[in-house]
Amino acid sequence: MRNFNSPKFGNSLGNDSDDDDFDSGTEPEFIVEPYAIEEFPIMEEYEVDDDDDANEEDEESDYDPNEDIIIGTSSSSSDDSDSERDEPKQENGEDSTTRGAPEKRLVDDYDEEMEEDEVIKAIITEIKKPRSKPPDIKTEDFVTDLCFHPDQDLLAVGTTTGDLLVYSFTNDECTLKNTHEVHSKSIRDIEFNDDGTILISTARDRSIMVTDVETGKLKRFWDNAHEEPVYTMSIISEHTFATGDDDGVLKLWDLRQNEPIFKLKEVEDFISSIATNDQRKYLQMCSGDGYLTTISIPQRKMYVQSEPYEEELTCMGVFRNDSKLVVGSSKGNFYTFNWGQFGYHCDAFTGPKAGVNKMVPITERIAVVGGEDGFLRAMHMVPGRVLGIVGQHTLAVETIDINSTGELIASSSHDNDIRFWNIKFFEEFDDIKYNSKADRKAMKHNLPSSHHTDAKDFFSDLAGPSEEAS
Repeated sequence: MRNFNSPKFGNSLGNDSDDDDFDSGTEPEFIVEPYAIEEFPIMEEYEVDDDDDANEEDEESDYDPNEDIIIGTSSSSSDDSDSERDEPKQENGEDSTTRGAPEKRLVDDYDEEMEEDEVIKAIITEIKKPRSKPPDIKTEDFVTDLCFHPDQDLLAVGTTTGDLLVYSFTNDECTLKNTHEVHSKSIRDIEFNDDGTILISTARDRSIMVTDVETGKLKRFWDNAHEEPVYTMSIISEHTFATGDDDGVLKLWDLRQNEPIFKLKEVEDFISSIATNDQRKYLQMCSGDGYLTTISIPQRKMYVQSEPYEEELTCMGVFRNDSKLVVGSSKGNFYTFNWGQFGYHCDAFTGPKAGVNKMVPITERIAVVGGEDGFLRAMHMVPGRVLGIVGQHTLAVETIDINSTGELIASSSHDNDIRFWNIKFFEEFDDIKYNSKADRKAMKHNLPSSHHTDAKDFFSDLAGPSEEAS
């Protein structure tokens, strides 16, 4: 997964001064010792007025991630191909898909100009536009990781059986091009190198394999690369990459050498994520015992280690022109560090209540995060704010990646289902000035990429007050 080299849609979103002066205007409501976490309004329970009690059977007021959501005209969260097959035929024998006639939605009649919040206005505008994406991929074995090719429309997939699958994709179909049996146990992480000529994979069998993308031949391998199963990996440069295992050991590798060029053990639990920026001066790793550890790559030694957090640190992303590092946790909390000052966070905020497993930056300030509740959410990271739901799975999100053009997100859950989400609409958000106070309903907003629309529980609420005001 290339979690930390997002395509650049724009240099920034809004003015930097707006983010630096951001203040929610509320006092911290709970403490995770020894750090204060500010609980944003998005986490508050949405209160239902007494006048609305009579309509409880018709409208949902609370979001339940454990229930299947059927909103508006969407049939279910199943793949698009199943939805198309189940659509009724028109009288002339052609279905709505072949005729190209989109299904009527309540949101299409809503006037976004009546909305004051610029973010919501942009979301409504984008939902009205047609979106295209590849069909879902069904694999025989469970998917453990996936990675887009840096230049071509190729997707590499790792499975629990140790196989490496390479798919080509278009908006019409996904085709399995190659299957490489490279590991004896479940693959943990796969990465293309910067030019896309080789695939590096790690697995529970403690090995590292380097496979030629064109020929499928094994170019290099390390049988016993770690003493424990390798948990994660990150490409650093043309010839170097880093791996972290279940026992907290970090190793730095050079493809031109037989042995690791650097080894470090400063934590006692699994290394969940590894990140660096374009300068490649510092290498960060977060771990299951709650530490953020920073290594100086030129000096090949530890630079600084944070105080322990009372939760697993699970994922990271670099934002705002490499000036901010945001770390997500198993409790749904996010910690922001100024670049170069990794000992203590400068800001903290809460996201979804479910734990966060993966984070992929998609612009300089926005990321898509995948959680234990199976939802992919777009989040404005600096400052912290949930923008809405990008996509859905029925089980916890296992892995996410973004393609080289920045148009597509691919994700997989704890099953054999790979889904694509068109997120090109985020390009339109570059110039939006974000409100200092987040919308309490943001946790329920379905963005244009989602399978669902919000005609029932969200946009109908927006239309009501606007009509009364008029």
